[in-house]
Amino acid sequence: MGWAKFITIVALVSLLGGTAGGSAACAGESGVPVPNPPKGKGEQCVRETSFMRANHMNLLLHQRDETMQKGIRTKKFSLKECVSCHAVPGKDGQPVSYEDPKNFCRSCHDYVAVKLDCFECHASKPPSKQAGAVPSHENRYRVSGVLPQ
Repeated sequence: MGWAKFITIVALVSLLGGTAGGSAACAGESGVPVPNPPKGKGEQCVRETSFMRANHMNLLLHQRDETMQKGIRTKKFSLKECVSCHAVPGKDGQPVSYEDPKNFCRSCHDYVAVKLDCFECHASKPPSKQAGAVPSHENRYRVSGVLPQ
């Protein structure tokens, strides 16, 4: 594709207000579409928002290494705590899994085209609060991307 055609397409998309995936909002006066993730349930995150946006992956990787290699388990930067606080309810009021584009993690990671592998092993939504509830096999994102029927 030539540069003139590329610039024309970008200009048209900008004029029409198009966004990738439709879940982005315009940032201030710049008009640049940015993700608009839902707010977490707590009063505040374990660190300030700007820090978490830039460094959450490092915190999660460090937590993983501490847990897997040294046996140290803490709640502060655990993926389970993140998933619990940032769970997004679906139409049925229950938290959506990573399969759903409304999922908190997907709202930004789809935007920046970053593939997550966390949910190939970990649950992508908090466990049900119903008494005696058993975690569902459908609560995990599988490597194949296909859930068992």
